[in-house]
Amino acid sequence: MLAGVLLRFGLDAFVAMQSQFALVFPMFCAYLLGRRLLPRYAIIVTLLTGVGIAAAQGSLRVDEVHVELAMPIFIAPEWSWQALIGVALPLYMVTMASQNVPGVAVIRASGYQLPISPLIGWTGGANLLLAPFGAYALNLAAITAAICMGREAHENPDKRYVAAIAAGFFYLLIGVFGATVGSLFLAFPKELVLAIAGFALLGTIGSGLAAALSQEAEREPALLTFLVTASGVAFAGVGSAFWGLLAGLAALIVLRSKRRPTQQP
Repeated sequence: MLAGVLLRFGLDAFVAMQSQFALVFPMFCAYLLGRRLLPRYAIIVTLLTGVGIAAAQGSLRVDEVHVELAMPIFIAPEWSWQALIGVALPLYMVTMASQNVPGVAVIRASGYQLPISPLIGWTGGANLLLAPFGAYALNLAAITAAICMGREAHENPDKRYVAAIAAGFFYLLIGVFGATVGSLFLAFPKELVLAIAGFALLGTIGSGLAAALSQEAEREPALLTFLVTASGVAFAGVGSAFWGLLAGLAALIVLRSKRRPTQQP
């Protein structure tokens, strides 16, 4: 499921190469060289390469970048059954299906045996306390977790928490300068953003597929989960990650169910 969620990011990196070959292909080469020589800094090298080429092409819209602090705006919370059913419930389903469930998959695939129930419970408690202040969608952040728990963060799994702390710090920094960061990304060519996102997740996509398909007895349910999730299909406002998980579980149950012995007359 995790590989299916992230597949679109990986594909978009190479789709962007069609429209901006002179930008994305050198970034791809820089990524490969970075992985060979400086694995931990490969994405930074790739980003700097992309920014340098975009600047040389004149496609950086630096005049649109403005440095300013994000200013909080008070909005009094209001309770209504309509918002509960039409906003809160769908948001809960989407967060669980597209973030928390893949986040658990990332934790397991990375070899960490954490107690999941307390983890989800504390996250929900934090949401309850911080929702009146606008922080109503705290979750396990599947994509961020996938990057922080990968080998690129650190070869030693016991020291990868440093990547999570650094990610939290930069989240706070980006929050303070949210308007500036938004204008900065708008100044970048679209293909540069797609490429850097896709290359950053290649290792996670590969490790997710390798872990999912390693057991022959579970290979077909895992493949169905991957395909349904990657298809992007959505029903009732719920994303493909949830339906991919259901498809894989259904296939696993059917294929593992024991056939009853035929009764002899």
